[in-house]
Amino acid sequence: MSNHGTTAAISEAGSASAVPASQFAPPGVRAWVALFLLCVVYVLNFLDRQLLSILAKPIQDELHITDGQIGLISGLYFALFYCTIAIPVGWLADRTNRVRLLSFACALWSAATVACGLAATYPQLVVARMMVGVGEAGGVPPSYAIISDYFPSGRRGTALGLYNLGPPVGQALGVAFGASIAAAYSWRSAFIVLGAVGIAAALVTYISVREPKRGGLDAVSDTPVAASPFWPTVAAFFARPILLRLSLACAATQFVTYGLMNFITLFLMREKGMTLNEIALYYALMIGLCMGGGIFAAGRLVDILAPRWKQAYAYVPAGGLMISIPFFLAFVWAPSWPLAMMFLIVPTFFNYFYLSPAVALVQEAVRPDQRVLSGALLLLVMNLVGLGFGPTFVGAMSDFFRPSYPEHSLQMALYALTPFYGVAIVLFIALARALRREAEAAGVQS
Repeated sequence: MSNHGTTAAISEAGSASAVPASQFAPPGVRAWVALFLLCVVYVLNFLDRQLLSILAKPIQDELHITDGQIGLISGLYFALFYCTIAIPVGWLADRTNRVRLLSFACALWSAATVACGLAATYPQLVVARMMVGVGEAGGVPPSYAIISDYFPSGRRGTALGLYNLGPPVGQALGVAFGASIAAAYSWRSAFIVLGAVGIAAALVTYISVREPKRGGLDAVSDTPVAASPFWPTVAAFFARPILLRLSLACAATQFVTYGLMNFITLFLMREKGMTLNEIALYYALMIGLCMGGGIFAAGRLVDILAPRWKQAYAYVPAGGLMISIPFFLAFVWAPSWPLAMMFLIVPTFFNYFYLSPAVALVQEAVRPDQRVLSGALLLLVMNLVGLGFGPTFVGAMSDFFRPSYPEHSLQMALYALTPFYGVAIVLFIALARALRREAEAAGVQS
């Protein structure tokens, strides 16, 4: 298939001559069970990914590493493996059994998490974290496609919104259990115990989730479409304005969210005076309720608004970021941790308004046989920029400010994140314009 043909296939994914009756039927019990188990795996995916940042303070104390080294190991080093492996994994998953691939990936990153707890030196920890990244590359993109084949169009925003509760629940449980285990025993015990739980979850997923039919709930044309080749599909993804702008807008947003998330517990403990036990209670509750509420609310909003107004995919996250900025600045400024936590509630809710709309838009915009690879391409841009460079930037800025602000270097580094809010908002507005132009070209009133 030519690049032009693949582009057309992507842009015309929703124009079909026939719609199966199953598209109008409510999802069955099997779909909800599958969604629940995929959510559990995603929770463990994000829990294992964020455990290092949650336990940064005791790890720093034992291994004697700097903020910059924490930023590299939780950001760039992890993201390089996570992002580059995700692309071939996505291509493979579009052609093989996605459930088996997901189960193997979960077992791999969980075993690597156990290895993190056994690391005796910084280089050993780096290698273990890289293996966590390799495993987690096979987690999210196959799950997006599996969910899209269990839930029809019009319900995917809600289903993906529920699935995307994985990050806040994973972060909350990581804070609660990771900090509690570390406070009672050691940070090493937290990695080993939670990694072992992930290995068990991989086995349950392999046994319990059935591979759904690809595109079984989508509009279908009279002529079957051959599986898209790798490179033309990649080229077509980046050639389509709405997908490119969406990826860049989400990348700028994740630069802020990962930059903040990967240092927030260290910031609260070192500069605001919180203890591990206080982190385990108060911060865990706030993350679970506020981040989870924001992700789910955004998914519901786009399900309601997008059928009549496609620009909702862009304006919902842009509006959330605009609301967040003053409260983020107040959080960084706050002189005490209780006041800081009160201000943090708002950005924790609205910072994540981008995730469910972004995933739903990509899954709606491409053909069923391109969903895993397209989801992986979205994550490639988002995570390479956001996860790769957000924490790396904050860690480097903290080391830079330490000579001048020895007690508040992380505070100054977090202030330096503020301009990236503006970059993300501008990019989402550009996405809204591209969505409007594409709708007008297709003869759709938006």
